[in-house]
Amino acid sequence: MLVAGSANADFVVRAAHIPAPGETVMGGDLSIVPGGKGANQAVAAARAGGCCTTMLLALGDDASGAILERSLSDAGVEARVVRSARATGAALITVSDTAENAITVAPGANATLLPEHLPDLAGIDWLVLQLETPIATVTAYAQAARAAGVKVMLNVAPAQAVPDALLSAVDVLVANEEELAVLVGSDGSILDRLSRLPVPLGIVTLGARGSCALAGGDAIFQPAFLVQAIDTTAAGDTFCGALAAALAQGAAPEDALRSASAAAALATTAAGAQASIPTQADVARLLAGSGNDFKSDDALATYCRAAPAPDRVS
Repeated sequence: MLVAGSANADFVVRAAHIPAPGETVMGGDLSIVPGGKGANQAVAAARAGGCCTTMLLALGDDASGAILERSLSDAGVEARVVRSARATGAALITVSDTAENAITVAPGANATLLPEHLPDLAGIDWLVLQLETPIATVTAYAQAARAAGVKVMLNVAPAQAVPDALLSAVDVLVANEEELAVLVGSDGSILDRLSRLPVPLGIVTLGARGSCALAGGDAIFQPAFLVQAIDTTAAGDTFCGALAAALAQGAAPEDALRSASAAAALATTAAGAQASIPTQADVARLLAGSGNDFKSDDALATYCRAAPAPDRVS
C-alpha cells in the first residue's frame, strides 16, 4: 500500500472549550507531536498490520521533519521523502474537555508535493489519498493509479470541491457529513447523497453515531463502539488507515467498516494524533469483547435513511 499525502507537526493545546470568534481561552501545556492526515493514515494502516505500508510525503529540512520521519519509521512505514525548501507543515489544534477539536493547518512543504514525485507503482495494490496536498497532484496520482490497475481510496478531507477527473479514478471514498454535503449537496437522506457518488464504495463517518456505506447499492450500517473518548484528533484518519488495510487484505466492506470503526473508537481514548492510533492487537481485543458495546444499528439506519430536518446541520 502507498499512502501519498500530508505530514504535519501538530501544536496541541487542551482547553475547557473551543474558542469562539474573538474569544481568548486559557489552555494547558503546549505539546508538539507528529500528525497530518496522510501520515496519520499511513501509521494507522501499518499498525493495522497485514500489508506493507509506504508513504510519499514532502518535508522541510527541519526539526519537525525529523520528528515525523522518526514516527513513521517507528510505526513500520517506509517513508519516501521529497525534501522541500519550505518548512514542514504545521497544524494548530485546540482540544476541548468534551473531546472535540478545532484545527488550522499551515501546509508548508505539503504544498510542494508534485505529480512527478509519484514513484513507480509496480507492486502497489492500493493508493490512499487525502486533500491536504495540491488537488492537481492528488488528481494526477489517482489517474496514474487507475491506469496502472491500482485501487484508489480517497478521503475527501479537508472539505472542498473535487474535480470529476479525480472522482472518476476513485474506488473507495470516505467523507464526513460536511465533506459529503460539499460534494453532492445536503438535500435528501445520507443514503441518497451516497448514491450520488460515482464510486463503487462510498462511506460517510458520523462521529459518535458511527458510519454507513453504500456498496454496489447495498447499505451497510456500523454503529459506533461505546468508549470513553478524551480526544477525537486523528480518529477519522485512524478509520481511513484501518479501513484501507482491511480492504487491502481482501476484507468484505462490512468487515472492513467494523474493524475501522473499532480502531477509530480506540483512537479517541488516548490523547494526540499518531500516539493514539491503536495496534491490530488492540483492535482485535475490542472486537472480541465488544458484545453489545456499541450503539443501536436501528437508530443509525433510521438516521441515515431520514431526510434532513430544516435545522439539521450536515
